[in-house]
Amino acid sequence: MTHESLSRRSVLASGATALGVSLAGCSGGSGSGGGGGPTVGILEDRSGNFQLNGTSKWQATRLALEEINENGGLLGEEIEIVDPDPQSDNSRYQELTERLILQDEVDALWAGYSSATREAIRPIINENEQLYFYTTQYEGGVCDNTIFPVGATARQQLGIVTPYLAEEFGEDIYIIAADYNFGQLSGDWVNVLAQENGYNIVGEEYIPLDETDFSSVINRIQSEDPDFIMSMLVGANHENFYDQRATNEMEDIPIGTSTAMAQGHEHIRYDPPALTNVYAGVSYMEELGDLRDGENFVEAFYERWPDANYLNQEAQNNYFSVYLWAEAVEEAGTFDQQEVISVLEEGRDISAPSGDLTLDGATHHMEHEMRVARADENHDISFTNNERIGPSFLREEVEGGDGCDLREEDKTTQYVPSDVYDV
Repeated sequence: MTHESLSRRSVLASGATALGVSLAGCSGGSGSGGGGGPTVGILEDRSGNFQLNGTSKWQATRLALEEINENGGLLGEEIEIVDPDPQSDNSRYQELTERLILQDEVDALWAGYSSATREAIRPIINENEQLYFYTTQYEGGVCDNTIFPVGATARQQLGIVTPYLAEEFGEDIYIIAADYNFGQLSGDWVNVLAQENGYNIVGEEYIPLDETDFSSVINRIQSEDPDFIMSMLVGANHENFYDQRATNEMEDIPIGTSTAMAQGHEHIRYDPPALTNVYAGVSYMEELGDLRDGENFVEAFYERWPDANYLNQEAQNNYFSVYLWAEAVEEAGTFDQQEVISVLEEGRDISAPSGDLTLDGATHHMEHEMRVARADENHDISFTNNERIGPSFLREEVEGGDGCDLREEDKTTQYVPSDVYDV
């Protein structure tokens, strides 16, 4: 699972030029294809399977960049935006990632909703040592030189909601998750939390992505009678589970999740009572508003995009991470990507709509203010159980407890729970 690449540090230190086009634009000094100003790439899905989630990510990224330009740009330069639609197609993502790096010479890149997309373009990112912000909540574990996965990890999301539900409702858990990388690793994390806290896993199922009929799954859940369900289902097909749950009058069995509501706003798109007693571990939802003094992110978002569907968790991550990058550029005094990364690796505080956050420079991940969001019988959202949670898996648990420290060692690795735990 490790893809080693030539270290940017070693390239810059030696002044190597033999790599030619493969490193074109990576220094970030020229940007805009040599035009003199900074260029930012946005590859977020505005069509295809992931447009529901990707559109608001694209909108929030543009909003932040436009705000910066309206306030004088960066280092006196206006930011140019290159943002073709990758159309939820990983082959197209690969083609566009190469184009944005090698032809458009982007100084920073925001790209992709799914973990599969991230992994499809990561070899290209690694080869060209491109500064890249991945903003989706995800399974966790990426320890990679130039990649900043700023969304909440499964350890953070599941780590807030699973113990809450166990304390409120009991310790017998039934796991249902999507049958691919994200769902399987998220299921592993629920198992880790169960081991750590003495919970009981009474059932565990991984559902193919094309499944729409959950009658058999529901029958098995009812047979086991768990205290609560942990659901890491994804995509439009899997959303049918919630309506079928309501049809079978299962609303009295609470559901914990890291995927529903905060991303695809199912609580708005589905009629009650489908999402009743669904509890999501989240860092942000539109209903939270803006916790910064004197700011109104939600109002600004809808003023810029009046026809937007929803301001999801990932959109907020795109928004604050643009400002995170911009502040690092200002401090570095250059768009040179390695110098900007070096500033980011010092660790930074950032004021985000979800609260004051901290970038952990060693792991390139965020300490997030996590909370539990609950949908009631009318699908109204309330929040409880706030807790600041850092990237402890990468920072403290991997490599025999030495952790991932990208300031000390170049890596292009993804760690998984089984690297540390017996799952």
